[in-house]
Amino acid sequence: MVFNNEKAKRVAIYVFHDKDGIVDEYAIVFLKELKRFTEHLLVVINGDVNDQGKHKFKQVADDLLIRKNEGYDITGYSAGIKHISWEVLDTYDECLLVNSTLYGPIYPFDEMFASMNKRDVDFWGITKHHEVPYDCFGTCKYGYIPEHIQSSFLVIRKSMGNTGLYKKVWDELPVINTYGEAIGLFEVIFTKEFNEKGFKSDVYVDTSDLEGFTRYPLMMMSNELVINRKCPVIKQKSFSQNYYDMLTDTVGQATRDTYDYLREHTDYDVNLIWDNILRLNNMDEIKTIMHLNYILPQKYKIEPLQNKAAKVALMMHIYYADLIDYCFSYVQSMPSGTDIFITTPLEATQKALKEKVKDLSDYNVKIILIENRGRDVSSLLVGCAPYLYNYDYICYAHDKKTKQMEPYCNGESFSYQCFENILASKEFVSNIIKTFDDNPRLGLLTPPVPSHGNFYQMVGSEWAANYENTLDLMEKLGISLNIKPNRAPIAPLGTMFWFRPQALKTLIDYGWKYSDFPQEPNGNDGTILHAIERGYGFVTQHEGYYPAWLMTDKFANIEVTNLYFMLRELNLKIFENYYTSNLLDVVWNFDAFVAHRDLLDQREREIARLTEDYSLKVWLKFKIKKNIPDNILEVYRKWKRKAKK
Repeated sequence: MVFNNEKAKRVAIYVFHDKDGIVDEYAIVFLKELKRFTEHLLVVINGDVNDQGKHKFKQVADDLLIRKNEGYDITGYSAGIKHISWEVLDTYDECLLVNSTLYGPIYPFDEMFASMNKRDVDFWGITKHHEVPYDCFGTCKYGYIPEHIQSSFLVIRKSMGNTGLYKKVWDELPVINTYGEAIGLFEVIFTKEFNEKGFKSDVYVDTSDLEGFTRYPLMMMSNELVINRKCPVIKQKSFSQNYYDMLTDTVGQATRDTYDYLREHTDYDVNLIWDNILRLNNMDEIKTIMHLNYILPQKYKIEPLQNKAAKVALMMHIYYADLIDYCFSYVQSMPSGTDIFITTPLEATQKALKEKVKDLSDYNVKIILIENRGRDVSSLLVGCAPYLYNYDYICYAHDKKTKQMEPYCNGESFSYQCFENILASKEFVSNIIKTFDDNPRLGLLTPPVPSHGNFYQMVGSEWAANYENTLDLMEKLGISLNIKPNRAPIAPLGTMFWFRPQALKTLIDYGWKYSDFPQEPNGNDGTILHAIERGYGFVTQHEGYYPAWLMTDKFANIEVTNLYFMLRELNLKIFENYYTSNLLDVVWNFDAFVAHRDLLDQREREIARLTEDYSLKVWLKFKIKKNIPDNILEVYRKWKRKAKK
């Protein structure tokens, strides 16, 4: 069926779900553009939305249907069809089935509809998923994933929509209880089965030439689709996709390249994306998939600052008088004329500071004597609190002695990592200020997690003993976010960082007092200080900004060298027992090895009593059931030989 120059009469069913019942502006922008091409727009709400959200939808939609959050988008489509009725739907040329998992339009929908009007099809979509030779969901009756048009934007023309074959699909739609069932019972079989019935289909963004490159072009190659093929949408999940998936198939560039193109070369407002993902997604997952790392030159300025009116301050806590000179060597990286606030809880250190500040004549220095309670955290949130909102950007630093680890050069190196990556030089600081100017959603910059010496254990145990107390802190502050125990807090674990005061507003406005913090001697872990340290990034996210890592180009050289060295040493040891080609396989097989080890621990005595043949039979049965690779079988045989001896 072709429309040529005729104006098609369209109806759209838009299925929306949000776990918090909030309607972010990205959905309204999408619908306003879609409404231009439809005569009737029904919004089906799976679950509920707040009053403000209902008001937003009523401004753009012709009708609202609020239903229980059951059956995912597919059952939502079905509910919308029943709500409108087949009798009414039969009067339309096209019925659009669209869900709220798409950001767009990146390009005007005019181009897409004009192009598709000329194609002789019975149903169409924007993108397709390529065939997968297995069924990863275990719900598709064919035992594999057929090539299919993605159901997030599916258009049915009346040449198919008015037929009994099509209506039967919806009238007999099975109950859908899981995401996998939504995929396997509808999305992946719809295109195949209607094509086999003689109906013609197509997609606006042809990716046939990418067959073999990727199974999922819109996710794994969104940059190619948007930049070179004018795809008008990207998936919401592009900003939360499991990074294992991205890294198994690619170097991980797709989402960030797509975002950069949207920001720099299109009219699409990327704040619509930030508003949505910062509210819903885990911050570590956002940081990972968006590569939120800023590596800035240390010896030269990127370009002159445009916003010379930006007010900047340095706030520093100094406890040890013998570290004043060391700290002041970094103070001088701040621009001349900067306001410098220095807190200390010791009168002796205060006296020494008053002498030393004579060396800082280019700055406006204020020394503040504070209580010896709360350390660097109370220094910022109590001692410096009256001054925080006077500035656009603030650098916070403090002297550092890590005495709980030996050799002491472990702690000294941590101090070096912190100071170098916030105050390495005047040029570096100028580049930091410009980075804040250029990235209005950037709220906090922190050096990366240390990984040298005894700090190696921090990579993977960033929470230490502070997950529960950080959750308690967030509850106290009225912050509700997607925080996970297996995802790292994006936080200044050395409590040295740059920030916008507005990005920490909820924390600053709490009204902290010295009595809120434990008296000295303080614990090495698990205190309110450590919770706040990990909470800085979450407060930033709550305020609608993002935290990121910050490094000098010089330190990035060190970091890349160290991380590659560590990864290679781990691989060498792993490959002694098992060789594989990707990270995901390593992790899966490690899990299998642990399962094998636990089995041996539990059944050691029983296995010892079995004959070699019978024990091997038991082991093979377990191996097949758990899909344990062959090399683990060899580990078992070695164990048996050793046990016999």
